[in-house]
Amino acid sequence: AVQEGLLLQNIHLVARWLGTLEKMVEQYSLGSHDDYRVFISAEPAPSPEAHIIPQGLLENAIKITSEPPTGMYANLHKALDLFTQDTLEMCSKEIEFKCILFALCYFHAVVAERRKFGAQGWNRSYPFNNGDLTISINVLYNYLEANPKVPWDDLRYLFGEIMYGGHITDDWDRRLCRTYLSEYVRAEMLEGEVYLAPGFLIPPSLDYKGYHEYINDNLPPESPYLYGLHPNAEIGFLTVTSDRLFRTVLEMQPKESDAGGGSGVSREEKAILEEITEKLPEPFNMAEITAKAVDKTPYVVVALQECERMNILTHEIRRSLKELDLGLKGELTITSDMEELANALFYDNVPESWTRYAYPSLLSLGAWYADLLLRIRELEVWTTDFALPATVWLAGFFNPQSFLTAIMQSMARKNEWPLDKMCLSVEVTKKNREEITAPPREGSYVHGLFMEGARWDIPSGVIADARLKELTPMMPVIFIRAIPVDRMDTKNIYECPVYKTRMRGPTYVWTFNLKTKEKAAKWILAAVALLLQI
Repeated sequence: AVQEGLLLQNIHLVARWLGTLEKMVEQYSLGSHDDYRVFISAEPAPSPEAHIIPQGLLENAIKITSEPPTGMYANLHKALDLFTQDTLEMCSKEIEFKCILFALCYFHAVVAERRKFGAQGWNRSYPFNNGDLTISINVLYNYLEANPKVPWDDLRYLFGEIMYGGHITDDWDRRLCRTYLSEYVRAEMLEGEVYLAPGFLIPPSLDYKGYHEYINDNLPPESPYLYGLHPNAEIGFLTVTSDRLFRTVLEMQPKESDAGGGSGVSREEKAILEEITEKLPEPFNMAEITAKAVDKTPYVVVALQECERMNILTHEIRRSLKELDLGLKGELTITSDMEELANALFYDNVPESWTRYAYPSLLSLGAWYADLLLRIRELEVWTTDFALPATVWLAGFFNPQSFLTAIMQSMARKNEWPLDKMCLSVEVTKKNREEITAPPREGSYVHGLFMEGARWDIPSGVIADARLKELTPMMPVIFIRAIPVDRMDTKNIYECPVYKTRMRGPTYVWTFNLKTKEKAAKWILAAVALLLQI
């Protein structure tokens, strides 16, 4: 908070000084020396509030932007350009030094360019820069000179946890960074047996020019495979980009308002408002539901909490729509909040005043509202007699973690196990939702999960490569129960993160251990995850 305050304070100081600078530039532009020039360099502003360069300066300036390279080919050449022939010859362990240096250049290009794949690239955005690579090479030189043998583990730790890892704040991103280094920087590379990407072997010992030529001759064409990702990742990020473009174009279109209405609100918004209000069910009667729940089991507590949160959300929806309706009828003055709500209805966005009380979701308003009604229906069925459904829709909860924790609590009580020495066992069944007719004796069946980055192969019961254009295949029903930690199977498994939406990052829910015949590193690089909503 202090840092943020200082930053804002500095922005105001700079803004004031830029006004002075504008006047000075104007003053000295007349009658000055022929070679007189003013150079100003600036970084992209993180938010619109920081757009503080005066318009006059911008209009009079010749603007040059320095774009980072795009694609693996340009990034790899750019990384290698940071060094010279002298760099390659400076270490006494020349073969090892050159080999690891090239692998680090590839690693640097991968982590920088992987950002373009959005949340499938990195959960969060990180400011990796050229300094990370040059300092890593200095560290590599010092460690190779100081040790008789190559200290592989030390090097991977320094690069992955400190040099590059120092930027990383998300545990799953840290795991990804570590995995890249364990794949690229290892003893086998000295025998030339390490592939940095499918079809791209680590080069033999060459001179500086030779490495550039090796990239030109051997680097495969640009594709997600170069980063360990599936081609579907590219389809996903291009779809998101085009969606964003079309939405921006739509928002720039003028709205046709009702003739004589004068409020700038179209017939469509009024129709949407009426439709939502009409379909919105009555709130849950908490006194009645609580009276029915005689035995307060962990599952019952989850159901009650969910009903309370749903009531808060539906109350806000009902209140804001009623207020907007009165405003449109002329009985209330239209406020900025009402205007924002009307705009959201028009553009098929979920209004911000609703998302504040809701759950993370990337759906448009129509799909979001249909999903909301399904969630309410699930809760209504569950709270009639509090019997656990045959299979639970995990995505239907505001807080899915609370339900997963309830599974552990109820089994801990039943078997008298200590809760802190327990974990969840995840078994993917071969059945779909319709085939499950009764809940299990202990634990719970859950449905409605999707896999991104790969698919689940039902016959063999393991993770398999995704099929092209199947971006998020549906998972079969999953059987979840609690077991003591020491009984957990740790062989041939991939620790798969579960997220609420494709946004990943802050929507993390749990980790499910899924069976795999291939090594887990493949799925880590492919950013394989389970999603509760697509």
